[in-house]
Amino acid sequence: MTLDSKIPEGPIGEKWTKHKFNLKLVNPSNKRKYNIIVVGTGLAGASAAASLAELGYNVKAFCFQDSPRRAHSIAAQGGINAAKNYQNDGDSVYRLFYDTVKGGDYRSREGNVHRLAEVSVNIIDQCVAQGVPFAREYGGLLDNRSFGGAQVSRTFYARGQTGQQLLLGAYSALNRQIANGKIEMHPRTEMLDLVMVDGKARGIVTRNLITGKIESHSAHAVVLCTGGYGNVFFLSTNAKGSNATAAWRAHKKGALFANPCYTQIHPTCIPVSGDHQSKLTLMSESLRNDGRVWVPKKAMPGLKAKDAVNIPKEERDYYLERKYPAFGNLVPRDVASRNAKDVCDEGRGVGSGLAVFLDFADAIKRLGKKGIEEKYGNLFDMYQQITGDNPYEMPMMIYPAVHYTMGGLWVDYNLMTSVPGLYALGEVNFSDHGANRLGASALMQGLADGYFVIPYTIGDYLAGMPYENVSTDRPEFKEAMENVNNRVNKLLSIKGNKTVDQFHRELGLTMWEHCGMARTEEGLKAGKKKIQELRKEFWENVKVVGGSGEFNQELEKAGRVADFMELSELMVDDALNRSESCGGHFREESQTPEGEAKRKDDEFSYVAAWEYKGDNQPEVLHKEELKFENVKLTQRSYK
Repeated sequence: MTLDSKIPEGPIGEKWTKHKFNLKLVNPSNKRKYNIIVVGTGLAGASAAASLAELGYNVKAFCFQDSPRRAHSIAAQGGINAAKNYQNDGDSVYRLFYDTVKGGDYRSREGNVHRLAEVSVNIIDQCVAQGVPFAREYGGLLDNRSFGGAQVSRTFYARGQTGQQLLLGAYSALNRQIANGKIEMHPRTEMLDLVMVDGKARGIVTRNLITGKIESHSAHAVVLCTGGYGNVFFLSTNAKGSNATAAWRAHKKGALFANPCYTQIHPTCIPVSGDHQSKLTLMSESLRNDGRVWVPKKAMPGLKAKDAVNIPKEERDYYLERKYPAFGNLVPRDVASRNAKDVCDEGRGVGSGLAVFLDFADAIKRLGKKGIEEKYGNLFDMYQQITGDNPYEMPMMIYPAVHYTMGGLWVDYNLMTSVPGLYALGEVNFSDHGANRLGASALMQGLADGYFVIPYTIGDYLAGMPYENVSTDRPEFKEAMENVNNRVNKLLSIKGNKTVDQFHRELGLTMWEHCGMARTEEGLKAGKKKIQELRKEFWENVKVVGGSGEFNQELEKAGRVADFMELSELMVDDALNRSESCGGHFREESQTPEGEAKRKDDEFSYVAAWEYKGDNQPEVLHKEELKFENVKLTQRSYK
């Protein structure tokens, strides 16, 4: 299989403009003849569905939540990047492009990233026009703040609820098209398979989560906007419902899965407090603008936040400021996370030993309590409600946790997967972030893909398609429905002794231990063996109560965890294959004398795209070589 990224020729700044002109068009009256399925209604899905319907296409949109506005994009806190240079501090499209390529540790495509930086300036205008209440400065202009991995202020924000406000903007556009009859909305509906007809993606099989009814839907193209797979680790910042089933089903029908081992560990999360937890809570990276990260210079086991205020400055180690003076507390997430782990491994962690302090005392002296409250008030309130500690009076305690996944379905420049007619937008694809996502770039990518890329590129494919829609009575649909029914019935028939959550927690702990922040060849091999044993036990001993023709959340979870079992093994295989350190993928065997990630550009400057070959068969690796013509490959330094 040859991977054709379809990156246009020519100078980096002209590629997207020329490509748009060369794409085939569908005239307005013909757009009404085409049907498009959009799965997922987060920022990527809602913006794509609304934009495609606005153009005249007939859209069917699906989400498993009771409302599109409950998509996980709502949880994003800190902001969205755009190269507007409102602060006049040296930002530009090229600098955003450079920071993103460097922040991803040189494992992303230059062409895709530059396009993202170009359209970022349009995203803000689009959202302001929709009424998104971005923060404003004294003169009335939109305000910006800094984020990790950049030395300029380019992050637009709406307090600590940027994702929620952006999603409400996209949701309003979505609702307008639902009211116009151009979008047929299917809430509480989960995609369980992709249907292929004559080698093309022509529909999906779904389960109604209220009634349990299995149904088929056909279209001329299918667009997946279903988010990432961080919940493979059980404890993550993702919503509990976030899963990988749609992407994994597409993978098993021929869509290549790229860089699955690239997991982002977010450095500022509320630490684990016990076995009772089913998820973790994110504290926005924006807090690192004014909060200072530190631990005691000497081990002080069990040190509590209320006692930290009594530790003299000279006995504190502000380790990020010490080690990375140029960026300080605003180093990229992978660097901040690894350093937090390192000081805790040395025995200098606070609280349970797996935490560091994020201290706002100096910022409150400088800006006053009111100034901090205006910037971060809702985040401080959330922290106090969860932990009982008042961060205005004592430091927060934070520790890294699984957050975003940079791996995903392989897509070309048009966002089409290796399956004709199947597109992947937002976090479900692999394309823009390399080995580590810079903060405030996820919202940017989701909206860029939905508002400004897919409306152009999908027309190029549809222009060559016949107008007739395929019937769901075809044998391909019936076979896919039968397979889904058989899988559901098999899960219900096992009647074992262990719950789905018990299996999921065990899988997550195995992944965190062996394929988490730091990885070794020995650990990865041990982890793979445990996963294989756990997967075998799952299909022999899982307990799924209830029936199929009803609302059954245990059945929902069982299907998703079964997919996580398979995906986790591929993640470990990918991590074993990539014996270099880069971004969020840290192999202990590959580090500099200072303990920083050490890439091997001569061996691993490629996208690892994996092809499914059947149940219990090893997947086949395909490589897309990465070419760097505009950014020089150098060892990352934030010192």
